[in-house]
Amino acid sequence: MAFTDPQTITISGTTTSLPSTSVGANSHEYTSSDGLIKLTASHAYGRRTRRVIRLDHSKISADVFVPATNVKHSASVYTVFDSPPAGYTNAEMLAIWTGYANQVRASTDAIIVKLLAGES
Repeated sequence: MAFTDPQTITISGTTTSLPSTSVGANSHEYTSSDGLIKLTASHAYGRRTRRVIRLDHSKISADVFVPATNVKHSASVYTVFDSPPAGYTNAEMLAIWTGYANQVRASTDAIIVKLLAGES
């Protein structure tokens, strides 16, 4: 089962549509029309079950060494759910996620602001 198509994401107040661009056996990609933003959901099954949702973001900006030349820069953010094939229900994994999400979103993302500044 796939996510709603298209997906949308809002970054710095700009909402971008991400239509479906690739479907695999255990993955799905949604990409912006300019190819600069991609959302991927994937699943890997084995000794552990790994579920990943990933956002890749690229931008074109001046090269710091040759300012007259533009280059592509990229960054990504992703979340991995890693669990044994048995022993945790989806509801239990959701409860763990909820606790994690509440922690990182608390006080206007304060812990993420500190993490990005190099604190641990």
